[in-house]
Amino acid sequence: MTRHLSDHQLSPLAPNLLARLKAISSGSLTTELFRRGLRQCFLVGLKPLNPDCAKFAGEAYTMRYIPAREDIDTYDTLTPYPNDNNLQWEAVEHIGPDQVLVIDSRNDLSSASAGNILVTRMMKRGAVGLVTDGGLRDGLEIAGMAFPAYARGVVASTRLSTHHAADLNVPISCAGVAVYPGDILVGDGDGITVIPRGMAADLADACEKRDQFEAYVALRIEAGEGLYGVYPPTPQTRADYEAWKQAGSDPAKAHTIRAEAV
Repeated sequence: MTRHLSDHQLSPLAPNLLARLKAISSGSLTTELFRRGLRQCFLVGLKPLNPDCAKFAGEAYTMRYIPAREDIDTYDTLTPYPNDNNLQWEAVEHIGPDQVLVIDSRNDLSSASAGNILVTRMMKRGAVGLVTDGGLRDGLEIAGMAFPAYARGVVASTRLSTHHAADLNVPISCAGVAVYPGDILVGDGDGITVIPRGMAADLADACEKRDQFEAYVALRIEAGEGLYGVYPPTPQTRADYEAWKQAGSDPAKAHTIRAEAV
């Protein structure tokens, strides 16, 4: 049975939450998730086809592939009307603004999970990204689009050769990570992090503070200080940081603040 996102009762997101998460580094996200007991939420091995357009944050709209079968997955299933043997088209026609299509391709790179025409349609519908643990076709065209698209690689073979879309908006595995409909995916140049929806607001608060603090720590290390006593931070390091912020958070003042503190 297939389901669409409207079938799931999801808590609403704060209006600016996705924009805040989009600005946070994957390192901070994964560290704060680890602190909350989630050890592996990063989609290992997936890369953006267009590194200059890699950043996004969106709600997961999931699609699950199973192996194709020759008597079912034929060219004739690509009909000009909906049919149960072409749920890939249904996903593209139902995905909405601020959503990202996440495809469980079973880590199978032997044929494409999607191509540039479907990506173009998703863009027009307001989707913010496409993620598959398989391959994408039309790689050059997709790489030229202002649209984040992540995959293991590029392959020209049609999806019908290998994949059958069996379910929409059900829990899936993508690159070995559980993804539930409505989870938040955040992508940057390093890759993609999956955030349980209920943790998203708390994580944004914690990660914004972590990114700011670690930028300060990086200045200290770049200036020649050793790790011990700076990272992980001691109470003195945190006190120095607060003094630096009160001085105006000017990176040029960071080393002066430290000298005055000691």
